[in-house]
Amino acid sequence: MAARRIYKTILLVILTIPILQGCGDKQWNNPYRDADTDKAIIYSAFQERPKELDPVKSYSASEYTFISQIYEPPLQYHYLKRPYQLIPLTATHMPTKVYLDDQGNELPAETNPDDIVFTDYIVQIQQGIKYQPHPALAQKDSGDYYYHELTQTDLNDVYVLADFAYQGSRELTANDYVYQIKRLAHPNLHSPLAGLLGNYIVDFKDYRERVLKAIEEHDESQWMDLRSIDMEGLEVLDDYSYRIRVKGVYPQFIYWLSMPFFSPIPWEADKFYAQSGMEERNISFDWYPIGTGPFMLTENNPNLRMVLDRNPNFHGESYPTEGEPGDEQMGLLEDAGKPLPLADKVVFSLEKESIPYFNKFLQGYYDTSGITSDSFDQSVELNSQGEFGLTEEMREKDIQLASAVQPSLFYLGFNMRDPVLGGDSESARLLRRAISIAVDYDEFISIFKNGRGIPAQGPIPPGIYGYEKGEAGINPYVYNWENNRPVRKSITEAKQLMVDAGYADGIDQKSGRPLILYFDTVSRGADTKALLNWMIKQFKKIDIELVIRGTDVNRYYDKIRDGKVQIYTLGWNADYPDPENFFFLLYGPHSVLDSKGQNYSNYSNPEFDALFDQMKNMENGPERMALIRQMNEIVRADAPWVWAFNPKGYSLYHSWYKNVKPNAMANNNIKYRRVEPEVRAQLREQWNKPILWPLYLLMFILIVTIIPAIRGYYQREKAKAL
Repeated sequence: MAARRIYKTILLVILTIPILQGCGDKQWNNPYRDADTDKAIIYSAFQERPKELDPVKSYSASEYTFISQIYEPPLQYHYLKRPYQLIPLTATHMPTKVYLDDQGNELPAETNPDDIVFTDYIVQIQQGIKYQPHPALAQKDSGDYYYHELTQTDLNDVYVLADFAYQGSRELTANDYVYQIKRLAHPNLHSPLAGLLGNYIVDFKDYRERVLKAIEEHDESQWMDLRSIDMEGLEVLDDYSYRIRVKGVYPQFIYWLSMPFFSPIPWEADKFYAQSGMEERNISFDWYPIGTGPFMLTENNPNLRMVLDRNPNFHGESYPTEGEPGDEQMGLLEDAGKPLPLADKVVFSLEKESIPYFNKFLQGYYDTSGITSDSFDQSVELNSQGEFGLTEEMREKDIQLASAVQPSLFYLGFNMRDPVLGGDSESARLLRRAISIAVDYDEFISIFKNGRGIPAQGPIPPGIYGYEKGEAGINPYVYNWENNRPVRKSITEAKQLMVDAGYADGIDQKSGRPLILYFDTVSRGADTKALLNWMIKQFKKIDIELVIRGTDVNRYYDKIRDGKVQIYTLGWNADYPDPENFFFLLYGPHSVLDSKGQNYSNYSNPEFDALFDQMKNMENGPERMALIRQMNEIVRADAPWVWAFNPKGYSLYHSWYKNVKPNAMANNNIKYRRVEPEVRAQLREQWNKPILWPLYLLMFILIVTIIPAIRGYYQREKAKAL
């Protein structure tokens, strides 16, 4: 019997060999269905589980990845043009602005901003736009809705949205946009934008109070129809146009009209989701968005994957026909004029760790990937021109590199209320300039950021109106323009500024004591030791002793808000592409000590403040640009910050993934992306052929091991017979 089992094992091994040979060209590790191989599907990943998919509350990049493909505000950013440019999305044209006095009478366009009491934004939307199929919009022949009066019995067999048998749609109307703005004011929805909008939209704050009162007077479990409560600052003019009235002049308001906060919401969906029993089943806006965009969320499993499918009711849109110089050469206009979206589906898989994510990208199972510190050296290297390029491994796979400077700024701030570093005395100003030269952020970027950034020259980062390239845009107090590039001034010049400031050799000439400064930072353990040592050395170059005061995050921000810091570091990401969004961080009335604003350095310069008041309400043009240049000159000279760096983002993508151009302002970019599934399938098969020789070796070892066992078995049998 034992011999028979051994013979069977050998036979099984022999029969397995041709089977393995036949499978040699197959992808054993393919995580997707074979049936989807040739389909126009984009494969990506997400690392942070989205928490809110309701546009009234969502305000994070991880959530915008999904909802920006589903919801459509009236405006969007041009995908290719820089500086960032707003264009219509569902709107027929850019909103019309009407200036009014306190009586509501229209004022001429050239009216002094100080005389304007209200500004009306009139938005006209396209006709014929329809919502994605959704049960909330399903109607019977009688006109009644199928699912607006559900009982607990009706919900017994309902676990997901797909369990509702009927779906419907209807045309987008202006009322849907107005309804969503009212939702932003709803006190129980806690929109992160509510506080800001209360300062601008007429009657917004009082509307919140009226809604709260109405809720108290009615059963709180009942749906509150916001259509029945008017807001003075909102008006539906007709089915396809509406008006938003803001206080005074606020040109930056138009940028908010490109954000999901201002997307349309049908009242039917609000009523549908508000019914008893829905929240317990996770049937809500947070799990099942409803929009008019190119995609709709068909699978929401944040512990595994999220799937966007093409919206069959999408109204249609075309790929841009023009962009920046060089876009055509980069192949970014090959799809010019083609209908969007260019993909049929987007599959996002959960990847909690960056290394498995990157390895699957290299295998071709993700179309694009970011570059983390773990994969940086494997991905990019410095070329002979001192610029980053792809490594040989990446080039062999024809992987492409996309990079762009982000509309963000990191800075080293001085507390302008500090008796040593602060104030507007010439001594303090020269001291701040000397530090600005000594703290070498060119070196910082190279050492600590892997070259992923550029030294900042002022408060406005690239991509924002007012940023200037070349010699016109450098900070002349820190850099010289040499050989067609900025070169940091020498330490000799910085030390001379120390002498002029009264701190020769780091000694206060008035007191005779060494100059000691204090740098507050967040303690993050051993990881930051090298960075802090580097910072100490920067100050030591000009004979300043720097003392590090580390603390936890909460205490750190408390100290900044209380003005109990001397030197600190922070950053700022653009909410919208306007210089006002950065200059306001240095606006005197926004001092954190005086008004709890975000001027954390407590900088105040009357000339700068006056120019800011004038500049912020102007349209882009030569006159505004002249004011921006004056403001840049003032803050560069005063040096309330060391302009540290503008971060640079890098990402990788495969050759079959088309129309990739980073756009930090736009979040609805997936509709422009195209894949070549045939090329992808071919390369996946090439890169993922099973390596079978270890199996063959194992079989050989197994056979070699079994044969002596058989021989020994027969020898024992013969011995017994004798």
